[in-house]
Amino acid sequence: MSVPSSVRNREARVARGALVASALASTFALSACFGGAPTPVATESGVGFDDVQSATIQLEAVGTFVDPSYGGYEGAGRGSGFLISPDGLAITNNHVVVGAGTLEVWRGGDQSKTLNAQVLGSSECLDIAVVQLPAGTYPYLDWHEGEIPAATEVYSAGFPLGDPNFTLTKGIVSKSVSEGETSWASVDTVIEHDARIRPGNSGGPLVDADGRVVGVNYAGESQFDYNYAIHRDEVLAVLDQLIEGEDVLSLGINAQGVTDDEGNGLGIWVSSVAAGSAADKAGVKPGDLVTRMQGVSMGVNGTLAEYCDVLRTHGQDAALDIELYRPDEGLYYRGQVNSGDTVEAVTVLGGGGTDGVYQWIQDDTASIAVEVPASWSQIDGAPYTDGAGNAWSSVEASSDLNGYRTTWGTPGVSIVASADAVGDFTTQQLMDQSTAGLADAGCSQIDSDEYDDGFHQGIYTYWTGCGGGASYVVVTANATAGNYVVAVAVQAISDSDLDAIDRVLGSFYAEF
Repeated sequence: MSVPSSVRNREARVARGALVASALASTFALSACFGGAPTPVATESGVGFDDVQSATIQLEAVGTFVDPSYGGYEGAGRGSGFLISPDGLAITNNHVVVGAGTLEVWRGGDQSKTLNAQVLGSSECLDIAVVQLPAGTYPYLDWHEGEIPAATEVYSAGFPLGDPNFTLTKGIVSKSVSEGETSWASVDTVIEHDARIRPGNSGGPLVDADGRVVGVNYAGESQFDYNYAIHRDEVLAVLDQLIEGEDVLSLGINAQGVTDDEGNGLGIWVSSVAAGSAADKAGVKPGDLVTRMQGVSMGVNGTLAEYCDVLRTHGQDAALDIELYRPDEGLYYRGQVNSGDTVEAVTVLGGGGTDGVYQWIQDDTASIAVEVPASWSQIDGAPYTDGAGNAWSSVEASSDLNGYRTTWGTPGVSIVASADAVGDFTTQQLMDQSTAGLADAGCSQIDSDEYDDGFHQGIYTYWTGCGGGASYVVVTANATAGNYVVAVAVQAISDSDLDAIDRVLGSFYAEF
């Protein structure tokens, strides 16, 4: 029995089987997508409507896309963009163009002349793509220089709702630095503004009063009128790489985090795949749901945060473990990207569960949550207080709690966490307490190492031969935020419990 792949990693949500099938159809939505002279067009006299319009483009991507509601279809989606050089380089959003079979462009709202464009480089995490128009001389936008403080006057330019009529809306920067986690992007720095954008404005420029670009519009929320643009600095940091044809933080997918009706993350939905990309070579297909990468669950809160964190940590060219669910086949696939091999269908073992069905459980204080096999239906979530007066939240689960607690013949899990005990224990002391007596039970420690999953830091140990055959995995750690200590123990009886160990260690978390 080998050590599960995610002993050193964790996730916070994942979806399997029937949960995926029942929830996907109602969760797929994208907020703000689809729908000259060799000198900058910005002038000293302020923004000129016709000038900015002349350098703003509308793009139509035609290709095969898959969504949970309609399945596969050949469709066309429209977005906006803008020229950044006189030789026809332009910027748009990744989600506007990735996976396109053909890419047509109209400039300045003039539908009488259709141009074809080529995608040079893109990033699904930053939601940026650079495209090349045919050789020619084009008007283009220059970049705003200096700081972009709150209250800066800005204008959103583009072609909302796929309409060929150019629009320009006025507003101000409300937040010069804001978080950019969305279902289709994970950007460190975005600009929040109130120059209204709508679907189809994706990829269009956000310009200042001189017509200079401060950001790239990529998201909007109609109900509360939130509008977001990727900060100029985020774009400029990777622009040269994209122009040179190098993708950045990308495996080549048109990706979206999806959730169920309760807001639990299901994974990363792949609506299209760029031909020849790392994802394409690994056998990822439109319509797949990526559930894990490197043992980390994807789309925990319906965003690309975890997906992009894995790419930032390991690099997009590294061999990365990937797990996905293919709804049209009802099968799970596992493999690696950038390994030269393609993903293969696997049988999901349930660790005593029924057909790999899992459930989320919590302790009685709702402080701890973890995913366990559905057959581990006996649950004890009672808290307790230790001899020093520290309050501990606790949860145990098994198909037979008494058997789990008193024998080595029943699989199960125990998790304890405390905010009061922070500083009272080192992770080694907590480990010593958690593993006391294992050697007397015939357990042999075969592995131990530091533990760091990005959310917790500590140690883990792996034991086999307990009671003649059981395996036991223990993690003791401090939350990276410093607000609680935690210990996790999982007992496995057979190889069929491997996936259960993986799920537990990949899903536990606490909130205090």
